[in-house]
Amino acid sequence: MLAYFDCFAGISGDMLLGALVDLGVPLAWLKQRLDQLPLEGFRLNGETVHRGGLAACKVSVVCDGPAPARSFTDIRNLLDNAELSAQVQQSSLEAFGRIAEAEARVHRCEIEKVHFHEVGAVDALVDIVGSALCIEHLGISRIVSSPLPLGSGFVSCAHGTLPLPAPATLAILENVPVYGSGVSAELVTPTGAALVASLAESYGPLPAMALSKSGYGAGARDLEARPNVLRVICGDVRRAGTVDTDTVIVLESCVDDMNPEIYGHLMERLFADGALDVWWVPVYMKKNRPGTLIQILCRRADEDRITARVFSETTTLGVRRHEAGRSILPRMAVKAATSFGLLPAKRVYGPDGAVTLVPEYESCRRIAVERDLPLKQVYQQLVCELANDGVRKIRSDGNEDEKS
Repeated sequence: MLAYFDCFAGISGDMLLGALVDLGVPLAWLKQRLDQLPLEGFRLNGETVHRGGLAACKVSVVCDGPAPARSFTDIRNLLDNAELSAQVQQSSLEAFGRIAEAEARVHRCEIEKVHFHEVGAVDALVDIVGSALCIEHLGISRIVSSPLPLGSGFVSCAHGTLPLPAPATLAILENVPVYGSGVSAELVTPTGAALVASLAESYGPLPAMALSKSGYGAGARDLEARPNVLRVICGDVRRAGTVDTDTVIVLESCVDDMNPEIYGHLMERLFADGALDVWWVPVYMKKNRPGTLIQILCRRADEDRITARVFSETTTLGVRRHEAGRSILPRMAVKAATSFGLLPAKRVYGPDGAVTLVPEYESCRRIAVERDLPLKQVYQQLVCELANDGVRKIRSDGNEDEKS
């Protein structure tokens, strides 16, 4: 399922959590899961409120006493020891990691020495982990966000009075599309910025989808200029005839003086950094020297990390970048019942309505090695089986749905 963050009034942690609960996550289920965190002295309340004429869900974290300041190491240890799925842990750590990196830059200190006050409080932990839990529970596999509106003015916090947008918020939102709203208020909080920056794979208008439901999460106050809510719109991109579109970043550099053995290692590291695709092209460079054109496809949020990897792993002195629009066939992760057992695969929907089931390469390779079979034989057999049999959708709880 695709989710679109419609951030016409900005985004905060509690706004996102409220919108996800409004989409259908039972508050009792969320409370039960959050009780597994090693946190004490908080209660989770949910209610329907009105913001500018719109009814929205307001989720509040009520603490029994003052929350302690926590370092990034404290938060990382807390999440590592919590009974959470790997995906929820990863999403939560990435969001907190972005905040820690931003705070370290703003205050000119090492990331491990960053101490969170407002962000490290119980309510922010609940907002971040709770949002990750809700996204997993709803089966949301892709997130696209609108550009973010930024407010102006000043805000008081543990570091004193700061201008809006808060310096940490600006640091987190580097490479994220933003615009000035003209509203004298904080519209995007550091927690909200970290959540959208770590969860959204692209930014832009509402993608083509078959709409299924929408949820509204309320902010803490009313705004005169617009309803202070975050709207999350969910839909299915699998309808016949629809092709999704988004914008990606293309990074490229030409190299003519590097040991060719390094390229394989570089490709592995780039994919680990979040690259969508990597390829090499033979080229002839100045003085007619043979070289290699390195080209990388990535999301905007991963651009800086991947660029740094190219500089650290190659001999290049520069990396070019440009945006590229692309069209994407809708697809979803499934598990297929095969003669080799239950295996992951991709279900791809063509623009003419045709459905293709594609086995995952790594699964084919593992079976070929374990059973000492030719890889092409395993792949061809699975393609035939998938063409004639149903598949099971992967659910967030690890169980399987009925065959389709």
